[in-house]
Amino acid sequence: MVKVCIIKGFGINADLELAAAFKTAGAQALRVHISDIIEKPYIIDSYDILAFPGGFSFGDHLGSGKVFANLCRINLKPQLQNFIERGRLIIGICNGFQVLVKMGILPNLAGSWDQEVSLVRNESGKFEDRWVSVRFNSSSRCVWTMGLTGMELPVRHGEGRFVVKSESVLETLKNEELIAVRYTPRHLTNTGKNRNRTTQGDLSSEDVEYPDNPNGSVDNIAGICDRTGRVFGLMPHPEAFLIPENHPQWTRKRINGESINKLGLLILKKGVEYIEGL
Repeated sequence: MVKVCIIKGFGINADLELAAAFKTAGAQALRVHISDIIEKPYIIDSYDILAFPGGFSFGDHLGSGKVFANLCRINLKPQLQNFIERGRLIIGICNGFQVLVKMGILPNLAGSWDQEVSLVRNESGKFEDRWVSVRFNSSSRCVWTMGLTGMELPVRHGEGRFVVKSESVLETLKNEELIAVRYTPRHLTNTGKNRNRTTQGDLSSEDVEYPDNPNGSVDNIAGICDRTGRVFGLMPHPEAFLIPENHPQWTRKRINGESINKLGLLILKKGVEYIEGL
């Protein structure tokens, strides 16, 4: 059975939720405190997937995910690098995404673990707690999103605005199809906002405004992967949408005869199925 290490501790608060999600996806999920991993880094080698959940690690002091990221970078860099080279998977959700980018492991374009992108305070200046629509890049190499098209997912963050170190970083992310998921207008077909699409079917930044883009992320970026396609981070919470009844409009959609089958669970299943196929 696929073994998933759910990293917990120091303000992370979605570890139980993510463990339940991976179990629903067919994996064995164990919650392990980051201090235990730092004490015995070799335990990473017994897992197939490392998962960094959401929450408020270290109270978001010095910026969301920054302290946790430094803790991992200083103590676990060789083990994490080896984990990736062995073909294993890493996912970071919300605060976990913030940790991965500030650690430098994502997108790691230069291969030096230097931070190239970040997630900063929402453009609205508010904590955003809402459901959003996302569209997956069909040309992305991300194994977590392969074959997915679009779905609705919840976000809950104060620092989710994706920014880049330079325009060249953004161009590389786009040219190499490392942008795996973007925010898209809700009820797109009903609004007529279907112009300015790229060849991959992703929407340009001018098409998606607040609150559909909940944080003001450049190019509507909601999640990216590294060049291997196996390290993935995103701000929306797939682990919070495991059954149709998790959706706030499930009764209305059911009355209207609409099917709610594009669950966030599908993202986690993709990761589990990838490992099973090795």
